[in-house]
Amino acid sequence: MSRKQFEEHNIKAMEDVRENYASIIKEIGEDSNRDGLIKTPERAAKAMQFLTQGYEQNATEILKSAMFKETYDEMVIVKDIEVYSLCEHHLLPFFGKAHIAYIPSGHIVGLSKLPRIVDVFARRLQVQERLTEQILDCINDTLKPQGVAVVIEASHMCMMMRGVQKQNSVTTTSGFRGAFRNIETRSEFLKLISGKLS
Repeated sequence: MSRKQFEEHNIKAMEDVRENYASIIKEIGEDSNRDGLIKTPERAAKAMQFLTQGYEQNATEILKSAMFKETYDEMVIVKDIEVYSLCEHHLLPFFGKAHIAYIPSGHIVGLSKLPRIVDVFARRLQVQERLTEQILDCINDTLKPQGVAVVIEASHMCMMMRGVQKQNSVTTTSGFRGAFRNIETRSEFLKLISGKLS
């Protein structure tokens, strides 16, 4: 698909989404022509496009763009990365923090790229379990490190606003590859992300 075709496709998709939001507003019994709602379908369509822009991004290429040869072979951790995503079951947000570690094996990556790939996968319709695994596999397959670890802690609006309505629940998912399957290495990582360094 050429760039022009891609842009035309996006414009058509945006218009279709806008019309669908207008229909939803009408079907729930609201007046889509009242002052506060006239531009809501367009705003909601733009928000949805932003929240799902990860489908148009390539996490592997983002990592490859900032890989550097380096002899460092100890643990690298980026923790407390903000995560915002949409639950694919109810289209409601879930949000929290991701913690990522890897042990290099000949290559390191620019630190800002780890939060970037979190965003690439989070800005899609998701479940937290798959999000954790996609981040883990992307780093593992691209950097080929000695090991990778990912932990995500998130609150889900589908549990807080509807259904069981449990306001203080937090869901934690984790994944480990390579050296992080070793209990000592894993324990070191978990200790470092849970504590404050003095």
